[in-house]
Amino acid sequence: MEPAKAMTIRLSADQAELLETVAAVDNQPVSEVIRAAISEHIESRKQDETFRHGLKDRIERAQRMLGEDR
Repeated sequence: MEPAKAMTIRLSADQAELLETVAAVDNQPVSEVIRAAISEHIESRKQDETFRHGLKDRIERAQRMLGEDR
């Protein structure tokens, strides 16, 4: 398993309070609720055709750039 990478996020006071409430009701650490939300968001984006098109375009541009460096 890869080592964890620490990140910092800034939330409004309202967001922080709501997040803490969700975590408390679900009896989970706030960090676990955040990780689950991020995973759900990433999976949702991966299914979005517009996102997939943009991702493919970005990959193709990067590949062209690598080809030009050789």
